[in-house]
Amino acid sequence: MEIERKFLIQKENLPDLSAYSFHQIEQGYLCTEPVVRIRRQDDEYYLTYKSKGLLAREEYNLPLTKDAYEHLCPKADGIVISKTRYLIPEKNDLTIELDVFHGVYEGLLLAEVEFSSEEAAQNYIPPAWFGEEVTYSTRYHNSNMSKGVIPPVE
Repeated sequence: MEIERKFLIQKENLPDLSAYSFHQIEQGYLCTEPVVRIRRQDDEYYLTYKSKGLLAREEYNLPLTKDAYEHLCPKADGIVISKTRYLIPEKNDLTIELDVFHGVYEGLLLAEVEFSSEEAAQNYIPPAWFGEEVTYSTRYHNSNMSKGVIPPVE
């Protein structure tokens, strides 16, 4: 079960990211209902299934080989999303996953925080540098973004 809250971040509010570890991510969607995603994260490859949901939804990851990923990538529908994901330690042993998007969504900054329970998610008070919460908006699901649902950031 994936339980997460999502927030938009304004560039001027960003902390210094040079101190944090990060991953280079590329992902495409073979299907968006249900969500079937392929992802390259650094040198690892995955096929992911996600159920419907906003705050909480089922998620299953299966390993892929590089060859399988490269075979499936051209079959992805729409935009293949590219982003750098920074891992920022947060209070209560949580981690902020800050996605800095590239390509068509260059300039979009989206923070996600995952929780062990819906109660913990509901009780979370985000840091002051977070912007608008978009947890309950499907607009910022990467699967919808792959369809060009939100306009590119200028």
